[in-house]
Amino acid sequence: MTTKIEAPTMGESIAEATVANWSKAEGDFVEADELIAELETDKVNLEVVAPKAGKLVKIATQAGATVTPGDVMGEIDESASAQGGAEDKAGSTKAEEQPATETKAEAKEPAKEANKESRNGPAASKLMAEKGVAESDVEGTGKDGRVTKGDVLNHLSQPKVTQASAQSSSRKAGEREERVPMSRIRKTIASRLKTAQNTAAMLTTYNEVDLKAVGDLRKQYKDKFQDQYGVKLGYMSFFTKAVVEALKAQPAINAEIDGEDIVYKNYYDIGIAVSSERGLVVPVVRDADGKSFAEIEQDINDYGTRARSGGIKPDELAGATFTITNGGVFGSMMSMPILNYPQVGILGMHAIKERPVAINGEVVIRPMMYLALTYDHRVVDGKEAVSFLVKIKESLEDPGRLLLGV
Repeated sequence: MTTKIEAPTMGESIAEATVANWSKAEGDFVEADELIAELETDKVNLEVVAPKAGKLVKIATQAGATVTPGDVMGEIDESASAQGGAEDKAGSTKAEEQPATETKAEAKEPAKEANKESRNGPAASKLMAEKGVAESDVEGTGKDGRVTKGDVLNHLSQPKVTQASAQSSSRKAGEREERVPMSRIRKTIASRLKTAQNTAAMLTTYNEVDLKAVGDLRKQYKDKFQDQYGVKLGYMSFFTKAVVEALKAQPAINAEIDGEDIVYKNYYDIGIAVSSERGLVVPVVRDADGKSFAEIEQDINDYGTRARSGGIKPDELAGATFTITNGGVFGSMMSMPILNYPQVGILGMHAIKERPVAINGEVVIRPMMYLALTYDHRVVDGKEAVSFLVKIKESLEDPGRLLLGV
């Protein structure tokens, strides 16, 4: 009996995905719920697991193919067993033993090669031999680092360096050029940012904030906070809370354009930009106005961990009403963030630097940060944008406001 392997549901607004790789090859035996393939969407990567235990008898969608939810990616023969496959391999090895006329020393090397092929699987070894691919050039994803046929196919699908680069590498180490196709998520990022540039009337306004009061609170309560909630008290929870209060005061910035209408959002789902190896993703802290500092920090910590491991779910990236991005973690002092369209506002945080500032007629050293608000001038006026940043500045320089909602 065979069972179909179907492409999984991909989440809100995701219609298709690209097969990134197969971790199993045709002929491999798999356990139920074992990872067998990975899909790349325009937002996140998705895992495909075996629906049943058995033998993978067919791969219908090779790496690079496009699939939609429900598409048949392959088939598993449930009647086959891993034990039977092992017996078949053992019998094959026995039949290929060296003739008795060979010396003991001569018999060792062929046996070693047979074991190596068995470790990698005959399909993978045969394909590498046919294509002239060295085993050391292929990253094995199978058990104990075994190279599967899927690994070889994935390796073969990778772009090759140009001839000029190959010639240059003979003269000195490293290539001068490498051509790599844009990933689906990178293409989506590029498309959305360009859409924002082409559609919105973007304008950026700046301010600066003294973070001494927030820093003092963090120092005072950071140990108790972590002991009680299991997460560090960071700056992002303060900024998220301050943004919510500013959005309440300036509702136009928590809106979007739909045709000829402006849709004002009476809820506060705040997107927090997170950098990952696959690109920038923006998971959403839902109903941030109703969450405590601890709940916000827990959400952000969880999202950050899963973004780096590829575990973010598509639905967790959709529907933000406003976005916060923090270039300061990479050392940025000043930048102009681009809107996360169709949102009409995005707040850019930057590096905290001690600088001399004048307070009450005296020059003092304070931890200062530049803030940047990019907004869509079709919806938001300059007065609203400036007032929004001032509200954030007031909330952070007097954090008691965040607790009292004033």
